[in-house]
Amino acid sequence: MIAVDIYTLLLGNIQKVIKGKEQMIKMMLAAFFCGGHVLLEDVPGTGKTTLAKALAKSIGTGFKRIQFTPDLLPSDIIGVSVYNHHEGVFSFHQGPIFTNILLADEINRASPRTQSALLEAMGEKQVTVEGKRMILDNLFFVIATENPVESHGTYPLPESQMDRFMIKLSPGYLERDEEVLVISEQLMGHPLNTIESVTCEEDISRVMDAVLSVRISEELRYYIVDIARATRQNEHVAVGASVRASLALMKIAQALALFDGRGFVIPEDIEEAAVAVVGHRLQILPQSKFAGITAQAVIHKVLNEMKKPG
Repeated sequence: MIAVDIYTLLLGNIQKVIKGKEQMIKMMLAAFFCGGHVLLEDVPGTGKTTLAKALAKSIGTGFKRIQFTPDLLPSDIIGVSVYNHHEGVFSFHQGPIFTNILLADEINRASPRTQSALLEAMGEKQVTVEGKRMILDNLFFVIATENPVESHGTYPLPESQMDRFMIKLSPGYLERDEEVLVISEQLMGHPLNTIESVTCEEDISRVMDAVLSVRISEELRYYIVDIARATRQNEHVAVGASVRASLALMKIAQALALFDGRGFVIPEDIEEAAVAVVGHRLQILPQSKFAGITAQAVIHKVLNEMKKPG
């Protein structure tokens, strides 16, 4: 099977459970095949958790879920050493972070100290316990969900952690007919219980390699950097896009090109990915935010004012 066929299989399988969100699923899969991580922000009940479970079941790989709460500790995520009385030594008991797909549910309900336990794992696919480095699986993928920051009992994610997420998506509510379809399909049970895996870890690795081989011209690489630099110089932005944002935008554009059956990136791939990749990394000035200026609006303005290559 070629890479685009594997993507199409996964997309179709997940759509059996998640209705009316093809673009969101496409962007999530792009981040997954690029080795990045995804942040889903929206009100409860919009399918964020179901999306993560559907992806794991579609691949047939390791999946674990952590429900973040105010009393959750870093050791509850990474693991803890327990003294073995019979052998007289400490043995390490792995936490749920040792898996392939990790659902960090309502991540912003935990304290910043606990949230930061994910930083090393997300950035370097490793954790350090008592001075020892432990390597995570190459397919390690975090899907974190968060409620809007204004919700009761939430903590804003620190900027360094926001920057670790390759993309941020907001599922949103379904259209009227789509919502009727969802509740109708669950009259006799949840569709999640009926879907089966359609691919394997070897296929996923093959797609990841294929993404890296997608060509992107020097002109488009400059286009990506110019977009990031324009956000740093925007009058409404306190902190603009990082170099990590530029790299993520390039990778996601490569994945989107692959999904469309192309071996090269075009400007439209970059524009399609820009809001999801860059938006959550911008810090809008308080006075601009009060005036209704959003990160999405800033990015759209940058794209509209910048000359498109080619």
